[in-house]
Amino acid sequence: MMFRATILTLYPEMFPGPLGISLAGRAMAEGKWSCNPMQIRDFATDKHRSVDDTPAGGGAGMVMRADVLGRAVDHALETNPAAPVLAMTPRGAPLTQARVRSLAAGPGVTILCGRFEGIDERLFEGRPIEPVSIGDYILSGGEMGALVLLDACIRLLPGVMGAPDSGDDESFEAGLLEYPHYTRPAEWEGRTIPEVLRSGDHAKIDAWRKAMAEKDTRLRRPDLWERHEGARVKSPSGARRQKKE
Repeated sequence: MMFRATILTLYPEMFPGPLGISLAGRAMAEGKWSCNPMQIRDFATDKHRSVDDTPAGGGAGMVMRADVLGRAVDHALETNPAAPVLAMTPRGAPLTQARVRSLAAGPGVTILCGRFEGIDERLFEGRPIEPVSIGDYILSGGEMGALVLLDACIRLLPGVMGAPDSGDDESFEAGLLEYPHYTRPAEWEGRTIPEVLRSGDHAKIDAWRKAMAEKDTRLRRPDLWERHEGARVKSPSGARRQKKE
């Protein structure tokens, strides 16, 4: 099954962009996924092909119109009805590796790229659209976020990364940051590769990597560590075990 990506955007020339090279580019050439950018202005009805208007209640900037976007989303749903529709917006839920995995396992995705001050809220009320954010910062538009989301999905498609278990130990897969990596030379500027990684003892190496993943997650991402610990101490019934004093 091919993963079909439809992108609703004011700048279709941005796609596939960097997704046309490296792993994603090879995967596209091999028919593992397709990229179909659609110009939102094609769904406008006035002679100026307007897609935005001034915000109701006043304020700076412009807002993308629900009527124009509604027609664009409807067309995308007719083209690929099985694909979920996501809108890249800072008001969306944070994108997670778990969500990426679920999307990559499906038939594809339709991505709406926001611009200007945002999207008329009535679009989200009238269409099955999932608002998604890639971080707590603001970009000029949703196109860069769409590229990030698609890259995260495409690398998980069967055969794209090579070995099926290539991504199993990566950051976020088990709720932790990935352990640190080393390679040759064995010594660089007085710094050496940890001895355990040169020991050949795979049990010790696995234990070291697990310990380092936990340590780095505690230090760098206490939010992830708190969620990981919360999930780890839950019993099968869902009740938390009492901590020993």
